[in-house]
Amino acid sequence: MAMVCLSDFEAHAKKYLPKIAWDFFAAGADDCSTRDENILAYKRIHFRPRMLRDVSRMDIRTKLLGTEISFPVGIAPTGFHQLAWPDGEKSTARAAKVMNTCYIASTYSTCTLEEISAAAPGGLRWFQLYIHRNRVVSQQLVQRAEALGFQGLVLTADLPYTGKRHDDIRNGFCLPPHMKLKNLEGAFEVCKMSLLDPSVTWNDIYWLRSLTHLPIIIKGILTKEDAELAVRHGVQGIIVSNHGGRQLDGGPATIDALVEVVEAVQGRVEVYLDGGIRKGSDVLKALALGAKCVFIGRPALWGLAYK
Repeated sequence: MAMVCLSDFEAHAKKYLPKIAWDFFAAGADDCSTRDENILAYKRIHFRPRMLRDVSRMDIRTKLLGTEISFPVGIAPTGFHQLAWPDGEKSTARAAKVMNTCYIASTYSTCTLEEISAAAPGGLRWFQLYIHRNRVVSQQLVQRAEALGFQGLVLTADLPYTGKRHDDIRNGFCLPPHMKLKNLEGAFEVCKMSLLDPSVTWNDIYWLRSLTHLPIIIKGILTKEDAELAVRHGVQGIIVSNHGGRQLDGGPATIDALVEVVEAVQGRVEVYLDGGIRKGSDVLKALALGAKCVFIGRPALWGLAYK
Protein backbone atom coordinates (compact mmCIF):
# COMPACT_ATOMS: atom_id res chain seq x y z
CA MET A 1 0.00 0.00 0.00
CA ALA A 2 1.25 3.48 -0.87
CA MET A 3 1.90 5.63 2.18
CA VAL A 4 -0.15 8.74 1.44
CA CYS A 5 -0.80 10.32 4.84
CA LEU A 6 0.14 9.83 8.47
CA SER A 7 -2.86 7.60 9.18
CA ASP A 8 -1.38 5.10 6.72
CA PHE A 9 1.80 4.93 8.79
CA GLU A 10 -0.30 4.63 11.94
CA ALA A 11 -2.22 1.67 10.49
CA HIS A 12 1.03 -0.02 9.47
CA ALA A 13 2.54 0.47 12.92
CA LYS A 14 -0.56 -0.92 14.63
CA LYS A 15 -0.51 -3.98 12.39
CA TYR A 16 3.18 -4.83 12.68
CA LEU A 17 4.37 -3.66 16.09
CA PRO A 18 4.07 -6.10 19.00
CA LYS A 19 0.85 -5.36 20.88
CA ILE A 20 2.66 -4.31 24.05
CA ALA A 21 4.72 -1.76 22.08
CA TRP A 22 1.73 -0.41 20.16
CA ASP A 23 -0.31 -0.09 23.34
CA PHE A 24 2.52 1.82 25.01
CA PHE A 25 2.91 4.31 22.16
CA ALA A 26 -0.84 4.76 21.68
CA ALA A 27 -1.75 5.01 25.36
CA GLY A 28 -3.52 7.96 26.90
CA ALA A 29 -4.31 8.50 30.56
CA ASP A 30 -7.55 7.07 31.99
CA ASP A 31 -10.33 7.37 29.36
CA CYS A 32 -7.98 8.85 26.72
CA SER A 33 -10.30 11.85 26.37
CA THR A 34 -7.50 14.41 26.24
CA ARG A 35 -5.45 12.27 23.85
CA ASP A 36 -8.37 12.10 21.43
CA GLU A 37 -9.37 15.73 21.93
CA ASN A 38 -5.92 16.84 20.79
CA ILE A 39 -6.87 15.62 17.31
CA LEU A 40 -10.58 16.44 17.32
CA ALA A 41 -10.01 20.07 18.33
CA TYR A 42 -8.35 20.83 14.99
CA LYS A 43 -11.48 19.77 13.14
CA ARG A 44 -13.47 22.55 14.87
CA ILE A 45 -11.08 25.27 13.69
CA HIS A 46 -11.87 26.70 10.26
CA PHE A 47 -9.87 28.79 7.84
CA ARG A 48 -10.96 32.13 6.38
CA PRO A 49 -9.39 31.65 2.95
CA ARG A 50 -8.40 34.73 0.94
CA MET A 51 -8.08 34.49 -2.84
CA LEU A 52 -6.00 35.87 -5.69
CA ARG A 53 -2.78 36.26 -3.74
CA ASP A 54 0.61 35.63 -5.36
CA VAL A 55 1.76 32.28 -3.94
CA SER A 56 4.23 31.43 -6.70
CA ARG A 57 7.08 31.66 -4.18
CA MET A 58 6.75 30.09 -0.75
CA ASP A 59 9.28 29.99 2.05
CA ILE A 60 8.37 27.86 5.07
CA ARG A 61 11.69 28.15 6.87
CA THR A 62 11.66 29.46 10.42
CA LYS A 63 14.07 29.88 13.32
CA LEU A 64 14.11 28.23 16.73
CA LEU A 65 15.97 30.45 19.19
CA GLY A 66 17.99 31.84 16.29
CA THR A 67 18.76 28.55 14.50
CA GLU A 68 17.11 28.12 11.12
CA ILE A 69 15.11 25.00 10.29
CA SER A 70 13.67 24.08 6.90
CA PHE A 71 10.03 23.97 7.97
CA PRO A 72 8.13 24.56 11.22
CA VAL A 73 7.77 20.91 12.28
CA GLY A 74 10.18 19.30 14.73
CA ILE A 75 10.28 15.92 16.47
CA ALA A 76 8.93 15.88 20.02
CA PRO A 77 10.61 13.90 22.80
CA THR A 78 9.30 10.36 23.09
CA GLY A 79 10.88 7.40 24.83
CA PHE A 80 11.93 3.91 23.85
CA HIS A 81 12.44 4.28 20.10
CA GLN A 82 14.02 0.83 19.83
CA LEU A 83 10.55 -0.59 20.47
CA ALA A 84 9.75 0.70 16.97
CA TRP A 85 13.05 0.18 15.12
CA PRO A 86 16.39 -1.45 16.06
CA ASP A 87 18.46 1.70 15.54
CA GLY A 88 16.04 3.62 17.73
CA GLU A 89 16.87 7.26 18.40
CA LYS A 90 19.89 7.14 16.09
CA SER A 91 17.51 6.80 13.15
CA THR A 92 15.32 9.60 14.48
CA ALA A 93 18.32 11.91 14.80
CA ARG A 94 19.45 11.10 11.26
CA ALA A 95 15.98 11.83 9.88
CA ALA A 96 15.80 15.19 11.65
CA LYS A 97 19.19 16.18 10.27
CA VAL A 98 18.27 15.18 6.72
CA MET A 99 15.09 17.26 7.01
CA ASN A 100 17.03 20.10 8.66
CA THR A 101 14.74 20.34 11.63
CA CYS A 102 14.94 19.99 15.41
CA TYR A 103 14.91 16.69 17.28
CA ILE A 104 14.27 16.71 21.03
CA ALA A 105 15.94 13.62 22.49
CA SER A 106 14.24 12.11 25.55
CA THR A 107 15.77 11.33 28.92
CA TYR A 108 14.21 7.90 28.33
CA SER A 109 16.10 7.13 25.13
CA THR A 110 17.19 3.61 24.28
CA CYS A 111 20.38 5.04 22.76
CA THR A 112 22.90 7.13 24.66
CA LEU A 113 23.25 10.85 24.12
CA GLU A 114 26.68 10.09 22.69
CA GLU A 115 25.21 7.63 20.15
CA ILE A 116 22.49 10.09 19.16
CA SER A 117 25.03 12.87 18.72
CA ALA A 118 27.42 10.70 16.67
CA ALA A 119 24.60 9.45 14.42
CA ALA A 120 23.82 12.93 13.11
CA PRO A 121 26.74 15.29 13.74
CA GLY A 122 25.83 18.91 13.28
CA GLY A 123 22.09 18.35 13.56
CA LEU A 124 19.90 20.63 15.66
CA ARG A 125 19.17 18.71 18.86
CA TRP A 126 17.62 19.67 22.17
CA PHE A 127 17.63 17.45 25.24
CA GLN A 128 14.45 16.76 27.20
CA LEU A 129 14.93 16.37 30.94
CA TYR A 130 12.97 14.62 33.66
CA ILE A 131 14.23 15.55 37.10
CA HIS A 132 14.69 12.54 39.35
CA ARG A 133 14.94 12.36 43.12
CA ASN A 134 18.63 11.65 42.62
CA ARG A 135 19.52 15.14 41.44
CA VAL A 136 23.10 14.11 40.67
CA VAL A 137 21.81 11.90 37.84
CA SER A 138 19.85 14.81 36.34
CA GLN A 139 22.79 17.17 36.74
CA GLN A 140 25.13 14.78 34.95
CA LEU A 141 22.67 14.36 32.07
CA VAL A 142 22.38 18.10 31.57
CA GLN A 143 26.13 18.54 31.57
CA ARG A 144 26.64 15.60 29.19
CA ALA A 145 24.08 17.04 26.77
CA GLU A 146 25.74 20.45 26.75
CA ALA A 147 29.21 18.94 26.28
CA LEU A 148 27.92 16.93 23.29
CA GLY A 149 26.61 20.02 21.52
CA PHE A 150 22.90 19.81 22.27
CA GLN A 151 21.57 23.32 21.79
CA GLY A 152 18.60 23.51 24.16
CA LEU A 153 17.32 21.99 27.41
CA VAL A 154 13.64 21.05 27.50
CA LEU A 155 12.26 20.60 31.01
CA THR A 156 9.10 18.50 31.13
CA ALA A 157 6.86 20.02 33.79
CA ASP A 158 3.79 17.77 33.69
CA LEU A 159 5.10 14.49 35.08
CA PRO A 160 5.42 14.59 38.87
CA TYR A 161 3.87 11.11 38.74
CA THR A 162 3.26 8.83 35.78
CA GLY A 163 -0.25 8.96 34.31
CA LYS A 164 -2.55 5.98 34.68
CA ARG A 165 -2.46 4.23 31.30
CA HIS A 166 -4.80 1.26 31.45
CA ASP A 167 -3.31 -0.88 28.68
CA ASP A 168 0.20 -0.55 30.09
CA ILE A 169 -1.09 -1.71 33.46
CA ARG A 170 -2.95 -4.64 31.90
CA ASN A 171 0.10 -5.60 29.84
CA GLY A 172 2.51 -5.22 32.74
CA PHE A 173 4.56 -3.02 30.42
CA CYS A 174 8.32 -3.26 30.76
CA LEU A 175 11.17 -2.87 28.31
CA PRO A 176 12.38 -6.16 26.77
CA PRO A 177 15.52 -7.51 28.48
CA HIS A 178 17.79 -6.55 25.57
CA MET A 179 16.76 -2.87 25.70
CA LYS A 180 18.06 -0.37 28.22
CA LEU A 181 17.41 3.22 29.16
CA LYS A 182 20.93 3.94 28.03
CA ASN A 183 21.28 7.34 29.67
CA LEU A 184 20.20 6.01 33.05
CA GLU A 185 21.87 2.61 33.23
CA GLY A 186 22.58 1.80 36.84
CA ALA A 187 20.64 4.82 38.11
CA PHE A 188 17.42 2.94 38.85
CA GLU A 189 15.26 0.04 37.71
CA VAL A 190 13.74 0.85 34.32
CA CYS A 191 10.17 -0.19 35.03
CA LYS A 192 9.94 1.70 38.32
CA MET A 193 9.52 5.28 37.22
CA SER A 194 8.45 6.39 40.72
CA LEU A 195 11.92 7.84 41.19
CA LEU A 196 10.76 10.96 39.37
CA ASP A 197 10.93 13.90 41.76
CA PRO A 198 7.40 15.12 42.58
CA SER A 199 8.77 18.06 44.58
CA VAL A 200 10.00 19.97 41.50
CA THR A 201 8.83 23.61 41.51
CA TRP A 202 9.48 26.82 39.61
CA ASN A 203 12.51 27.44 41.82
CA ASP A 204 14.22 24.49 40.14
CA ILE A 205 14.51 26.60 36.99
CA TYR A 206 17.18 28.56 38.88
CA TRP A 207 18.91 25.29 39.82
CA LEU A 208 18.99 24.24 36.17
CA ARG A 209 20.28 27.65 35.17
CA SER A 210 23.19 27.15 37.57
CA LEU A 211 24.15 23.92 35.75
CA THR A 212 24.13 25.01 32.12
CA HIS A 213 24.44 27.82 29.64
CA LEU A 214 21.85 26.18 27.37
CA PRO A 215 18.55 27.96 26.75
CA ILE A 216 15.75 26.43 28.83
CA ILE A 217 12.45 25.53 27.20
CA ILE A 218 9.64 24.40 29.50
CA LYS A 219 7.26 21.74 28.17
CA GLY A 220 3.78 21.09 29.51
CA ILE A 221 2.33 24.61 29.89
CA LEU A 222 -1.43 24.89 29.30
CA THR A 223 -2.55 28.08 31.08
CA LYS A 224 -1.81 31.80 30.96
CA GLU A 225 -0.90 31.74 34.65
CA ASP A 226 1.87 29.19 34.13
CA ALA A 227 2.97 30.91 30.93
CA GLU A 228 3.47 34.14 32.89
CA LEU A 229 5.40 32.25 35.57
CA ALA A 230 7.61 30.68 32.90
CA VAL A 231 8.50 34.11 31.53
CA ARG A 232 9.09 35.45 35.04
CA HIS A 233 11.52 32.60 35.75
CA GLY A 234 13.58 33.36 32.68
CA VAL A 235 12.91 30.48 30.29
CA GLN A 236 13.55 31.06 26.60
CA GLY A 237 10.69 28.97 25.22
CA ILE A 238 7.42 27.26 26.06
CA ILE A 239 6.00 24.09 24.53
CA VAL A 240 2.24 24.04 24.95
CA SER A 241 1.78 20.33 25.65
CA ASN A 242 -0.39 17.89 27.57
CA HIS A 243 2.06 15.01 27.09
CA GLY A 244 0.01 13.62 24.21
CA GLY A 245 -2.87 13.09 26.63
CA ARG A 246 -0.76 10.57 28.56
CA GLN A 247 -0.72 12.40 31.90
CA LEU A 248 -3.83 14.28 33.07
CA ASP A 249 -7.05 13.22 31.39
CA GLY A 250 -9.63 15.98 31.23
CA GLY A 251 -7.24 18.80 30.42
CA PRO A 252 -7.57 20.98 27.33
CA ALA A 253 -6.46 20.10 23.83
CA THR A 254 -3.18 21.85 23.19
CA ILE A 255 -4.48 23.83 20.21
CA ASP A 256 -7.26 25.17 22.47
CA ALA A 257 -4.74 26.17 25.16
CA LEU A 258 -2.38 27.83 22.69
CA VAL A 259 -4.17 31.16 22.32
CA GLU A 260 -4.16 32.10 26.00
CA VAL A 261 -0.49 31.13 26.34
CA VAL A 262 0.48 33.23 23.31
CA GLU A 263 -1.51 36.18 24.62
CA ALA A 264 0.07 35.87 28.06
CA VAL A 265 3.70 35.86 26.91
CA GLN A 266 3.23 38.73 24.41
CA GLY A 267 6.25 37.75 22.35
CA ARG A 268 8.69 37.71 25.27
CA VAL A 269 9.55 34.02 24.65
CA GLU A 270 9.00 31.68 21.73
CA VAL A 271 5.91 29.46 21.94
CA TYR A 272 5.72 26.00 20.36
CA LEU A 273 3.07 23.29 20.46
CA ASP A 274 2.78 19.52 20.34
CA GLY A 275 -0.17 17.14 20.42
CA GLY A 276 -2.59 16.08 17.69
CA ILE A 277 -0.69 17.37 14.65
CA ARG A 278 -1.55 15.05 11.78
CA LYS A 279 -1.75 17.21 8.63
CA GLY A 280 -0.16 20.26 7.09
CA SER A 281 -3.40 22.12 7.71
CA ASP A 282 -3.03 21.36 11.43
CA VAL A 283 0.42 22.95 11.34
CA LEU A 284 -1.03 26.01 9.60
CA LYS A 285 -3.76 26.37 12.22
CA ALA A 286 -1.19 26.25 15.01
CA LEU A 287 0.99 28.85 13.28
CA ALA A 288 -2.00 31.08 12.62
CA LEU A 289 -2.89 30.97 16.32
CA GLY A 290 0.60 32.02 17.36
CA ALA A 291 2.89 28.98 17.55
CA LYS A 292 6.40 29.47 16.18
CA CYS A 293 6.77 25.75 15.41
CA VAL A 294 5.05 22.45 16.18
CA PHE A 295 6.51 19.14 17.29
CA ILE A 296 5.20 15.68 16.43
CA GLY A 297 5.56 12.66 18.72
CA ARG A 298 3.64 9.53 17.81
CA PRO A 299 3.87 10.04 14.01
CA ALA A 300 7.67 9.89 14.19
CA LEU A 301 7.37 6.54 15.97
CA TRP A 302 5.01 5.27 13.27
CA GLY A 303 7.62 6.26 10.70
CA LEU A 304 10.27 4.29 12.57
CA ALA A 305 7.96 1.29 12.69
CA TYR A 306 7.53 1.48 8.91
CA LYS A 307 11.17 1.73 7.84
